[in-house]
Order: sequence, then structure tokens, then C-alpha cells
Amino acid sequence: MLHYMAIIVTSNYKMLHYMKIGTLVRQSAGYKAFIPSYFPPKEQFSLNPKTQQLHAKAVLMLGKLDGITQLLPDLDFFIFMYIRKEAARSSEIEGTQATIVDVIKSEAQMESKFPQDVERIVHYINAMEYGLKRLESFPLSLRFIREIHQILIENTIDAPGKTPGEFRISQNWISGGSPNTAKFVPPPPFEMNRSLDDFEKFLHSQDQYPPLIKAALTHAQFETIHPFLDGNGRTGRLLTTFYLCKLGILERPVLYLSEYFLNNQKAYYESLNSYHQENADVSVWLDFFLDGVAIIAEEAIEISKKINLLRQRDVLKIQSLGRRVKTGAIVLDNLFKLPIINVRKIEEWTGLSRPRANELVQKLEELGILDQRDKNIEYSREFWYKNYLDLFINKKEAKEI
Repeated sequence: MLHYMAIIVTSNYKMLHYMKIGTLVRQSAGYKAFIPSYFPPKEQFSLNPKTQQLHAKAVLMLGKLDGITQLLPDLDFFIFMYIRKEAARSSEIEGTQATIVDVIKSEAQMESKFPQDVERIVHYINAMEYGLKRLESFPLSLRFIREIHQILIENTIDAPGKTPGEFRISQNWISGGSPNTAKFVPPPPFEMNRSLDDFEKFLHSQDQYPPLIKAALTHAQFETIHPFLDGNGRTGRLLTTFYLCKLGILERPVLYLSEYFLNNQKAYYESLNSYHQENADVSVWLDFFLDGVAIIAEEAIEISKKINLLRQRDVLKIQSLGRRVKTGAIVLDNLFKLPIINVRKIEEWTGLSRPRANELVQKLEELGILDQRDKNIEYSREFWYKNYLDLFINKKEAKEI
């Protein structure tokens, strides 16, 4: 169920444009670091008219998304692929070249060699799945965030020297060769720890902030604190999903924003940068975030409708298989979880012999459910549930199909 908290508007209305998020303070080494003020700011909270409008639209679209996804015959199909899409897009923001197609093929164990950075996406998926399960019995906390970071970074190419699962004890910075030339320098460790205490209290506080506004502020404040030596962006985007789930904004985790952040990457960074200024123009970030929620929710609604129609259509096709209906239905259900396969995978799912599995694959091809990627080869053939994959991939990935 979508929960909603009214926006406070007072008679002496004060627009939320500038808030005291922090101050640039010169450090002993000569550079200036951004020291967050106590969080949340003490100013009276209100939204300007544009932000109110974007907030109302985002709430409306989330309500529609919550309703439509409850009608899906198996919501786990939807969530399964969306998590993989989110993992690929969030990792791509950080420069990862591997794609969702690489991840699916690695999960299917169809190849032995993959792009080196495919492990980043796999670890992101593991962190997402772990976090969603962990939240069922554990509070959203600094300990939880450290656990997520450890799963995200440990045993990846990013891990050496980056202390997975531990908050930093040294200065970091964003862009530039050193803090002296950096685009942004987060707080030094002592101030960072104080800011993290404020941040954790904010996660659990009962206050006047509407849930979506609180989620937006949570992401921006985490990125401002930048508590890890690496992986802050990915951890912060994971945290956004976890926080929306914990707030009960949606019954199930069906909203993932990294696609929007990636498609508008320059605006994403610029709006975050506007947030951690000495007189922060918070409305720039809030407007960007809320617009993204509405856009992604609307896209998710359309995809959920298409998944439902696709499944209904293909279930009817399976009914034409005669004695193969049962094994065909088993394959179709599994294709929603693993839409790139080979004949060996069909054998595993159904218990069929190799000849029988080949016959079933041929029938599924004839029905237009499976599509052989390279029709010029006879051995080590790959089959794709293309109509389903097309709902989740971008133009770059489409070239691989």
C-alpha cells in the first residue's frame, strides 16, 4: 500500500530553496572540505509550488504502479529482471562496460569468459537481494549499510585497498588528482562520523518530511558524506531502493531509479552538486529526484502491462504443444528468470533427454517463444526469450541479440 504524508504549508509560506546543509572549511593541508551541518536542518520545512506539483505526480504514479503490479500473475518475474537491470545501470554510471546480457549469460553458465567488470554487476545483484531479505528482520542502519557495501565491493576488482564494509579513516575526494584540485571534498573522518550519526537518526526519525522527500534527502546526504573509499554511488543508489521499501511506499520493491540517473547522468551529478553547497539549492535535487520517480514509475507500469500480455499470449501458445504442455510450461516459467539458455539448461529444468530437449526447443522456436541467436551454428547454440528481453535492454545491449 502506498503511504502518504501531507506537505506542510504555513500561512507565512516560505519556499524551500536554500538550506544550510554544510560549510566549506579549510583543512590543515590547505584544501577545503565540506562539513555537513547538523542534519536535518532546523529550518521550517515547506516546498515551493513546482516541487509540490512534481511530488504530487510522483505519488500518483507510485500509487498506479503499486496497483498494476499487484495484478501480475507472478510479481517475482518482474522483480527478478528489474533487479538485474538496476544492477547493470547503476554499475554503468560508474563506468562498468559489462551489460545485463553478460550477467544473464554468466548466470546461465553458458560461457567461461566474460568482461572483467561483470562481477561488479553480479555483486550489485547479490547486495540488492541480500538487503531486501535482511530488511525483513533488521533495521536500516549504519551496520546494515556496511554489510551491503561489503557484499558490493569484496572480491571484486575494486576491493584492493578500499576496505569493503568499513567506513573510511582517511580523506577521500571526487574528481581531481588530490583534494586540492577536487571537484568536491567530503568531510574528514571525524566530521564524517558525526554526520553519519545524524544520518542514522534521520533514517528512523518521526518528522514532517513526506516519504519521497525523505528518500530524496537520504540519497543526497549519503553522497555528501561519502563514507567509503569506493562504491559510494552504488551503495547510495541501493540505499534508495531499501529506504523506499522500508518506508512502505510500495508493497514490493518495484521502483529502481538507476536507469533514470544513467539517462540523465550530467543532470544527476549537477543536481547532487547543487545540494552540497554552502547555501544549498535543495529544490534542484528534489525536483530532479521526484521527476525521476514519476518517469520510472510510468515506465514500470507499461512494462508490467507488457509482461502480463506476453505471458498470457505465450501460455496460450504452450497449450498447443499436446503431450509437451507440461515441460513447455516449466520452460516458460523459467525463461522469465533466465531468458538466455541452451539445450543443456532445458534438460536441467525438465529432466528430458538431450533428443527430447532438442525437440522441445524446436517447438518453442516454431511458436516464436525462443529465438536462436546465431542460426548458422549447430553446436553450443544459444536461445533467447527475445520478446521478454526486449522489455529490459537498451540499444547497446540490443545489438548483442
